[in-house]
Amino acid sequence: MAVAPNLSPYRAFLAELTAASGPIVRKYFFSQELAVEHKSDQTPVTEADRGAEAAMRKLINERFPKHGIVAEEYGNEQAGAEWTWVLDPIDGTKSFIHGVPLFGTLIGLLYQGQPVLGAIHQPILNLLCVGDGKVTTLNDQPVRVRETRAMAEATLLTTSQGDDILQIHPPEARQRLLKAAGIVRTWGDCFGYLLVATGRADVMGDGVAHNAWDVLPLVPIIRGAGGVITDWSGGEVGDQKSCIAASPRLHRAALDLLLT
Repeated sequence: MAVAPNLSPYRAFLAELTAASGPIVRKYFFSQELAVEHKSDQTPVTEADRGAEAAMRKLINERFPKHGIVAEEYGNEQAGAEWTWVLDPIDGTKSFIHGVPLFGTLIGLLYQGQPVLGAIHQPILNLLCVGDGKVTTLNDQPVRVRETRAMAEATLLTTSQGDDILQIHPPEARQRLLKAAGIVRTWGDCFGYLLVATGRADVMGDGVAHNAWDVLPLVPIIRGAGGVITDWSGGEVGDQKSCIAASPRLHRAALDLLLT
């Protein structure tokens, strides 16, 4: 059996990363002077995205120069390293630029390619959710997914119900899932996964999840809270085009609806 890595130094380092990135994000939130650009894939990017990522990269390079970095705005460094940080400075930029606090900074740590530590930092609401696959905390207090028994009683969240999902998944599968839930809301991006991990909602499903930094930091958080996180076919998340997280009971129910 493989020896589990010592995560203690990196847990403490998460606080430094959020202390560096948080003030930059707060500076630009709800600002009338926020400049928004669009990348080649037409996704928006701001000074806050770039500044927060640059601050975190600087700290990682100074403290752990042998570690890799996989990140959204400035590309990869030593991506095959034994330890690799996965960064999304603002997951939910569309919410951010509209002054809606349903976004967060995603920070993940991979060991030998596997996600072992993850954090969702919401700097406007001062929320920090951290998981290591065994335990998840919100502001240092343990949290768990809630044990809602049936999908008809569940609050289901999704980032988007747009046409981009229909290019990948059959519309019938999505509709079965949406119709089965008790409440459906688009409280999405990483904030939706935070709500599931902390027992505020039941299921979070993204039909489109393009990049490693969108999903890998979430894996230790959901698992540490007692939940299950996979793609829509039940496989491991990663470069697949989907992600769904819930308690074990509701995750199975959601997959049954999607795969029927």
